[in-house]
Amino acid sequence: MILPFLAGNWSCAAKKNYQENKTVHRGNKTIPKTILEEATIALSHYHELEEVEIEFRYKSNIKNAFMQAQPKFSNLFKSKKNRGYYVFMSNKFLIEDEEFSMADVPLEVLIGWLGHELGHIVDYTDKSAMGLVIFGTRYIASEKFIKKAERTADTHAINHGMGNYIFSTKDFILNHSGLSESYKKRKARLYLSPQEILVLVNGLDEEVAAELDEELILELEEEPES
Repeated sequence: MILPFLAGNWSCAAKKNYQENKTVHRGNKTIPKTILEEATIALSHYHELEEVEIEFRYKSNIKNAFMQAQPKFSNLFKSKKNRGYYVFMSNKFLIEDEEFSMADVPLEVLIGWLGHELGHIVDYTDKSAMGLVIFGTRYIASEKFIKKAERTADTHAINHGMGNYIFSTKDFILNHSGLSESYKKRKARLYLSPQEILVLVNGLDEEVAAELDEELILELEEEPES
């Protein structure tokens, strides 16, 4: 179930210097010291990623996004078990000339954001190198495909016990942040809504679930395309 204290009760993850570049190496994971706690919590929900190389890295030019998960090109064509991935993060980004900083993001929201990106990596690990190339091409070309990919990542995170964090992230974006209305509308259109997250987390009965958009239910039941 959704824990009540996670909705609308923001413990600030801020007051950190997100300009610092110090990193911590934990086995095959490379994590900036500034998000070590949040990343460790998110990773603890994904046991199948324990042997997967993941580097969390700050990047200054992520377009219209706060974070972005992608495979490392240097080992893209190696076997799946030898492939590595990045989770790129922006210290701050601009949306319609409005600056939004990581320092404004509460701890549980940041954990949810990281959990969502790890959901993408779970999706990537099942794909061949060519499947990832096709995925990237379709992601750039089709908003319908973006919607499916982002909701698949949300669903992976929820299925890994991160529903409370994903709910907090969506609630923050839609109701508690200074982000522009156009950005919020885009997120609402492409990602799971708080109501849909509640259905997945709480396992609401068929009568309530039937009230959701039938197309969404079918999308969530489909296997992700490779």
